[in-house]
Amino acid sequence: MTMRNITLGKSALSVPTVAVGCMRITALSVSDASRFIGTAIENGANFFDHADIYGGGRSEKLFAQAYGMTDDKREKIILQSKCGIDRGLYDFSKEHILTAVDGILSRLNTDYLDVLLLHRPDALCEPEEVAEAFDALKSSGKVRNFGVSNHNPGQIALLSKYLHTPIVANQMQLSIAFCGMISEGINVNNENDRACVRDGGILDYCRLNDITIQPWSPFQYGFFEGSFVDNEKFPALNKKLDELAEKYGVSKNTIVIAWLLRHPAHLMPVTGTTKVERLLDCLKAADITLTRDEWYDVYKSAGNILP
Repeated sequence: MTMRNITLGKSALSVPTVAVGCMRITALSVSDASRFIGTAIENGANFFDHADIYGGGRSEKLFAQAYGMTDDKREKIILQSKCGIDRGLYDFSKEHILTAVDGILSRLNTDYLDVLLLHRPDALCEPEEVAEAFDALKSSGKVRNFGVSNHNPGQIALLSKYLHTPIVANQMQLSIAFCGMISEGINVNNENDRACVRDGGILDYCRLNDITIQPWSPFQYGFFEGSFVDNEKFPALNKKLDELAEKYGVSKNTIVIAWLLRHPAHLMPVTGTTKVERLLDCLKAADITLTRDEWYDVYKSAGNILP
């Protein structure tokens, strides 16, 4: 297994093309979490994605405990976390961002984050305050790079007008069965529903501005509705995944991630599994490059159309 690396946005960070999501890590014991983390690192997947709301903060705490965080071990991994969701509301105020980061660092038992993302847009966002918070975090060494999650082009542009550091990543839901940001580009100048631009052309915007898109829920077909893999609602898709899995000698999960990696935007999928075997399946995708025909066949088998 050979893990490919990409450059994260305009940062100086070289990161594995597959990120390890830690939202569900609290389902594991400390020993199982340790094995899970160790397996990821051994296979070149040393980028771990967190958020302060995952497990109410317990995910970050368990990660640090399971990893046995020390200064030496800290330098071997790349840590990303998110903040901005508070009590079911959104808060991008300077005070909240600074307080949230201190909590994240304490739970992860580290002095710094490699990447901090703002988690879902705050309608009351004052970009000047965000800029002040980012400046303070950057100058103190607490955060080295910044990004967003679930933001559209206008929201990123507004933030960027005031920021003194570039937005390097945007974490968006994206999968074979949830690919509106891709379909809207394919269906340009058509009157069908897939031609609707719901995300503001975020895919091309991020490519134009060197912002890495990190697809979350790469196996989901709706907003936490479930996985499309082995789902009777997607017979044609699963048949095609089976065919390609057999051809490449891998699992269907590997093909799902390989489909995302085939896109020229240099996407960085975030896995959500806590199962070692499934994680390894996801990481194997870095060794596979689907053909153009295969990519489009998978796209169409999920019910997506070509005009």
